[in-house]
Amino acid sequence: MIIPGILFKSQTSFSSISNLKLNFKSFLNPKFTLQFNPISSLKVVWRKDWTLDEAIENDKRYKLCARVVKAVLNEPGQAIPLRFLDKRRERLRLNVGVKTFIKSNPGLFDTYYDRIRPKSDLVPFLRPSNRLRNFLEEEKRIYDENEELVVSKLCKLLMMSRYKVISVDKLVYVKREFGLPNDFLVNLVPKYSNYFRLTGSPGEGQSFLELVEWNPEFAKSVIEQRAEEESQLTGIRVRPNFNYKLPPGFSLRKEMREWVRDWLELDYISPYEDVSHLDQASREMEKRMVAVLHELLSLSLLKRVPVPILGMFTNDYRFSNAFLSAFTRHSGIFYMSLKGGIKTAVLREAYKGDELIDKDPLLGIKDKFVELLEEGWRERAEILRLRREQVKKDMEMMAAKNGELSEQSCEEAEL
Repeated sequence: MIIPGILFKSQTSFSSISNLKLNFKSFLNPKFTLQFNPISSLKVVWRKDWTLDEAIENDKRYKLCARVVKAVLNEPGQAIPLRFLDKRRERLRLNVGVKTFIKSNPGLFDTYYDRIRPKSDLVPFLRPSNRLRNFLEEEKRIYDENEELVVSKLCKLLMMSRYKVISVDKLVYVKREFGLPNDFLVNLVPKYSNYFRLTGSPGEGQSFLELVEWNPEFAKSVIEQRAEEESQLTGIRVRPNFNYKLPPGFSLRKEMREWVRDWLELDYISPYEDVSHLDQASREMEKRMVAVLHELLSLSLLKRVPVPILGMFTNDYRFSNAFLSAFTRHSGIFYMSLKGGIKTAVLREAYKGDELIDKDPLLGIKDKFVELLEEGWRERAEILRLRREQVKKDMEMMAAKNGELSEQSCEEAEL
């Protein structure tokens, strides 16, 4: 499959010559060299990665259940009439009725009857089950145990931004991707006033979260930390750089291989470094942009983020207008999945097959939720099995009874 605008285009000899730039000082030296401008227009063919797509597919049912649970928990009193939830099926991307969903995922909600208005008829309502409430307690415990990690993530998101300030609406929208708790603005931000400050007008949708204090310990990217650890182990200074590994069966044309080789030789630019002096169209700026994308994916829970969400931060992190092409041009670092009709940027080095290598501690929340779901699925499977067995027994008894009646009819006929 080829995505429009991402097909590899080799430059013609004319365009190569037009991009040729001579170093005139070198004419004084008989060994003068020719310098070329960066080949930033080189692109590659998109190829499907079945294993990474499988990783996304594996979370499909879990994410659907999480959306429905979130919809109920956000209601006043954490209860909602069943028919009201049924009207939100399209928004929740629910392809079955709510009743069918509840039967397929037992253990999430309790059904009870109440009135929407004082004199109206009784209608079915949904509320969290005791199991779901126990999970919410576990969720809070895991967040409390990893509060320092959450604070560091929030600081890092602000520290990479252009002005060290980000819209609150954006942070609330992406909180699940990075493992921020629902109440981080109410509880976490005031608690750590040495790091964060809310500014603007919250009621008018113009509020922002601002970084108050720069913590040097947070200003190290995953790549820089990895290089430091390798240096300590080997006793040799390791230069920070990206892990570049193409998937099996994937190859680049010669022009692109040479461009990637030269690009990797450029010094690594930390996503926390001030780059206001860099030209937005330079190779150095592209390397910094890739470093920011790498760090954002590393900070995310699943080491993958939908591309539209990353696009929300184009101005905050100084992404170029063509930042989308970075995921295909740097195919040894990223993979852009099209699973489910949504472009999702995936960090290749974070996965072995379809499994995460190093799990974020906050993924313990997901694990607990999946346990809750699987417990309900097992119970439902057992109920269905018992029903099938009962139907089978009933049919056998009916067949035996019919056989006896047939024999009795034959005997009476003979008499």
